[in-house]
Amino acid sequence: MTQIVAEIGINANGDVEIAKKMIDVAYSSGCDFVKFQKRTIGIVYKEAELDTPRPSPWGTTNREQKEGLEFGELEYLEIDEYCRGKIKWFASPWDIVSMNFLAQFDIPFIKIPSALITNDGLISAKSPKQKFIVSTGGSTPDQIDKAVQIIGQDRIYCIMHCTSTYPTRPDEINMLAMIALKAQYPWAKVGFSNHYPGLNAMRMAATMGADMIEFHLTLDRSMYGSDQAASIEPRGLFEFMETLKLTGQMMGDGIKRVFDSEVPIMEKLRR
Repeated sequence: MTQIVAEIGINANGDVEIAKKMIDVAYSSGCDFVKFQKRTIGIVYKEAELDTPRPSPWGTTNREQKEGLEFGELEYLEIDEYCRGKIKWFASPWDIVSMNFLAQFDIPFIKIPSALITNDGLISAKSPKQKFIVSTGGSTPDQIDKAVQIIGQDRIYCIMHCTSTYPTRPDEINMLAMIALKAQYPWAKVGFSNHYPGLNAMRMAATMGADMIEFHLTLDRSMYGSDQAASIEPRGLFEFMETLKLTGQMMGDGIKRVFDSEVPIMEKLRR
């Protein structure tokens, strides 16, 4: 059964109430997990980058935008409480401080974002409790294999194929690479992280046997944010979840058989 992850991340625009609405959409549609991102702004970004001008709802600099998007401890405690009894959550840490921060919560996974798959220090800082999901956008087979070796087979839950463009063009999705990852790592779950602005890539991933599909959720693609254009709105999510259910039914078990409903037809038509 394909597991579905709704990435909330920065699409919540630093607003817990928006995040709660997105959690409700993910839960009511039947998603398995919601996902967030955690950054220590002063570690992840250089001072010069933070001081770069960038108009946003929070101010005029990159620093104000990044700080405006970020959830702190109080917000994560509220998110953790809100998800309890509804849907499981996890997050991608972008630095070791954030990795340690997330380790305090009873979450099933830590996800290594594509941008940090080559950050040996981060992927070596193994959380004592959670397993890892590894995203592979913008990475060569050698870089992926090195990360897998550092993290360790026993700590990896799923390896996610994706392309790190937002939104991704159809000719860059390269879904057959997911199949190649399955062949390379037969002991791991292998999935697809969607950055395509629509449902077709997710449908394809499901029919090609993705163990996990992650997508960016938004309440409205016209909202502020760099990820909104590559995100799925609630109506699209409910449509996809219905498609996923039908796909599972249609896939079957691969054993060729004669169904009872076929017998009278064959009795009538066979010569």
